[in-house]
Amino acid sequence: MPSLSYAHGPSSVPLLGETISANLRRAVERFPDREVLVVRHQQVRFTYRELWDLVERAARALLVRGVKTGDRVGIWSPNRFEWVVIQFATARIGAILVNINPAYRASELEYALNRSGVSLLCLANRFRQNDYLASLAEVRGRCLALRDVLLLDSEWEAFLESGNGVPSKDVETIEAKLQFDDAINIQFTSGTTGAPKGATLSHHNILNNAYFVTELERLDERDRVCVPVPFYHCFGMVVGVLGCTSRGACIVVPAEAFDPLAVLETIQAERCTSLYGVPTMFIAELGHPRFDEFVLSSLRTGLMGGSPCPVEVMKNVQLRMHMSEVGIICGMTETSPVSTQTAPDDPLEKRVETIGRPHPHVEIKIIDQATGAIVPRGTPGEQCTRGYLVMRGYWEDDKATASAIDASGWMHSGDLASMDDEGYVCIVGRLKDMIIRGGENVYPREVEEFLFTLPGIADAQVIGVPCPHYGEEVMAWVKLKEGFTSTGEELQTQCVGRIAAFKIPRYWKFVDSFPMTVTGKIQKFRMREVAIAEKNSSSK
Repeated sequence: MPSLSYAHGPSSVPLLGETISANLRRAVERFPDREVLVVRHQQVRFTYRELWDLVERAARALLVRGVKTGDRVGIWSPNRFEWVVIQFATARIGAILVNINPAYRASELEYALNRSGVSLLCLANRFRQNDYLASLAEVRGRCLALRDVLLLDSEWEAFLESGNGVPSKDVETIEAKLQFDDAINIQFTSGTTGAPKGATLSHHNILNNAYFVTELERLDERDRVCVPVPFYHCFGMVVGVLGCTSRGACIVVPAEAFDPLAVLETIQAERCTSLYGVPTMFIAELGHPRFDEFVLSSLRTGLMGGSPCPVEVMKNVQLRMHMSEVGIICGMTETSPVSTQTAPDDPLEKRVETIGRPHPHVEIKIIDQATGAIVPRGTPGEQCTRGYLVMRGYWEDDKATASAIDASGWMHSGDLASMDDEGYVCIVGRLKDMIIRGGENVYPREVEEFLFTLPGIADAQVIGVPCPHYGEEVMAWVKLKEGFTSTGEELQTQCVGRIAAFKIPRYWKFVDSFPMTVTGKIQKFRMREVAIAEKNSSSK
């Protein structure tokens, strides 16, 4: 009988049974004078002791503002040191931090505030061309739970000073009552497949996930991690922030938002040993015209996640960026976020062709979506995850929660994946992204990997578009390398005889960029919308 696609991540390291603030306190006691946070664009540096003092003052100030355990505190800001302080200050008093996408506009802000019942909003003045103050003014009258606002740019110092009269024991008394299973964070799903939902995460969820990601990464107090991913997302605030503090490492922030040149400058100047990012970020760094000017030899490791990584990109990261131990992480906001990871000593092919094996204390199974049965090893199906990392649910949305987490506690990911005989998982695509062309299943990831091997292609994304004859037809959006030109016919010719005919894109679109979220996730549903609109327009 063939082996089934089920595996669990064994570990001799027990789960942490503590709150976020208790874990930070232990790090401060062990490494008081080590740097914990460097934010280059704000020109600030903090040791663990200095960060703890700031968190203490901010927690007291939140009490002055009337924030209580269980209240929702929103933060709407790009990456800056105040973000990290608020993250830990809310954790110390048990307030639930609500992460709001820095790219949101007024209507999206209104939705997030009302959906989660935010009572205090901490916000920057603006982000790029987005005037936060104007957007807030537009919707504030319709956000009935919102009673207070903290402007990070102009009120921060006064905010900290306002808590000076609150005794430290008031914070400590509240802290002592907190339980690690308490909800502490609401993160809205990125909206790549419809209206965002608020994934509700506990101390236990995100602290342990951060701890085991960095355990597998082999991070310790000597590491300096360059974190260009946004704090508002799990990758930034969980893997980036909590991952570092759980190990005594240093968080190095190159800019308020991703800038490939700032990343390269930061790695060299701060002697970073690890770099985090999504594949589009690594592609931009490798392709920067000044890349060869920078000495990146301090790098040893790093993490890449958020979307599938093309094999050629991973090989270049290992070779040209000196990240020989770089790992792939994969998961979703609802799983805190990481459920599988490659190890530094995994064979090269496993580190470039898979997303690793199940995390410690985590179960993974691959099922037939129609029947729910576990499929044999090597057979594609939907990836499901179970364990400490599964969210408490979607905030005040029992129906959506029940549709995502089944009665046995399995989180259904929507990812099409397969598991090999050694338990390594390979992502084939998204269930909603899979193309069915004339009865043949076409997995976009497979076609994208092939297109990456063609000369002149910097990036490629494959989608399905409606076709009256086949149901769906394959379309490729292609970004060419600088100095290269090509046509769809030329690329199509290069595909003939090298991949099956039904997989060869019928339609080609050449672009300079792709629709994506602020975290760098490609929005294929937007690509389909554009393609369909253009097709309808041309047929008129």
